[in-house]
Amino acid sequence: MSDVHVAAVAGSLRDDSYTRLACRRALAAAEGYQDVETDLLDLRAFDLPVFDADAGEAGDAAALCRRLRAADAVVLGSPVYHGSYSSALKNALDYCGFDEFEETTVGLLCVAGGAFPTTTLDHLRSVARALNAWVLPHQVAIPRADGAFQDRQLDDEDVAERVDTLGRRLVEYASIEPDVRTVAAERNAGADD
Repeated sequence: MSDVHVAAVAGSLRDDSYTRLACRRALAAAEGYQDVETDLLDLRAFDLPVFDADAGEAGDAAALCRRLRAADAVVLGSPVYHGSYSSALKNALDYCGFDEFEETTVGLLCVAGGAFPTTTLDHLRSVARALNAWVLPHQVAIPRADGAFQDRQLDDEDVAERVDTLGRRLVEYASIEPDVRTVAAERNAGADD
């Protein structure tokens, strides 16, 4: 593995975000490999007005997209909001497209206050696949997050190992050769050949 670039999008705007902490942990696991560069895209640091397709690029959208295009693999991390992912992450993804995600390895991570965070992962998987990303089979859901973290660190060993595995898999599969495009992808007007 040489010159692999792994990014994580922390889709929470909270100051004390468990999502951001988990994304940092996944990136730290990826950094365990030689010649791996990581980049945390903290959405609090980007000026991203609500996406308006008629307005085109706005605020820091070009910088966000540039950093995502530079990545070989990307973690999409989100808190669970009403059974899905955050509006901050949705808005950021709306500024992105095939240029940022096609044939990119994507890992999924979600953090919940409650017990059933899996629909968030399903929704993120659908979005990533619609952009022709290669989504890792391994994904991480952190239920009851306030009990999994202690002093801003993952305290639950099983969850910590799952997050570390996600970071490692992002590096291991960063250069996977994608399968032949699906019929749906071939007919998607937004996807360039």
